[in-house]
Amino acid sequence: METSDKSARQLFEEVKRNPTRKRFGFGRKPALINVDLQKAYTAVGEFVTAYETDPRQLEYVNQLAAAFRAKGLPVVWTYVAYMDSGEDCGVWGTRTNTPDSLQNVKVGSRRSEFDDRLQIDRKRDIIVNKRMASAFHETNLQSVFTFHGIDTVVVTGGSTSGCVRATVVDALSRSYRTIVPQECVADKHESPHFANLYDIALKYGDVIPVQEALAFLNSYQKA
Repeated sequence: METSDKSARQLFEEVKRNPTRKRFGFGRKPALINVDLQKAYTAVGEFVTAYETDPRQLEYVNQLAAAFRAKGLPVVWTYVAYMDSGEDCGVWGTRTNTPDSLQNVKVGSRRSEFDDRLQIDRKRDIIVNKRMASAFHETNLQSVFTFHGIDTVVVTGGSTSGCVRATVVDALSRSYRTIVPQECVADKHESPHFANLYDIALKYGDVIPVQEALAFLNSYQKA
């Protein structure tokens, strides 16, 4: 194992400056997956589980969602919420049992609500109540994407080290080209945030500026 006195941020910045592998790139038809942008994780100052990395994250996500809709491409919003018993959280919900614990994000609770700043088209967008980390785990997402002929996913949301990473790995495992706009993901602490961006960039997807993703969408034409 190599050792280094560099921070996770520094290691990621080095990979960005000097990539060692080519990009996957966008394919023929992309979809947008916005992971868990709900108040439990975005309402900083209200919930201890919330966090913010880029103050403009939700603004950028709204821009991406609008651009995807304008091109007739799928926009997905996931959130976590559980039964009163918490049993659908499984063993994941057994390590703690406080009001802030994962299994206590209840269906219909304020913690389960999407952030009020998000611009969600509730008639057109795809809304998924997931129970585990990945947006793909035991949800209908892959069958929806198969119907739409999707070969590329753009992933936003949080946390970078948790549900975003799990969704990215599962997307790659399903052979989707996977894109992560850097400004659109967030985490509780910078070390896991940048360590996981480093891993994603090296192994699982393309970490790109959000403006690059928007530029691609602006020029996108159906195949």
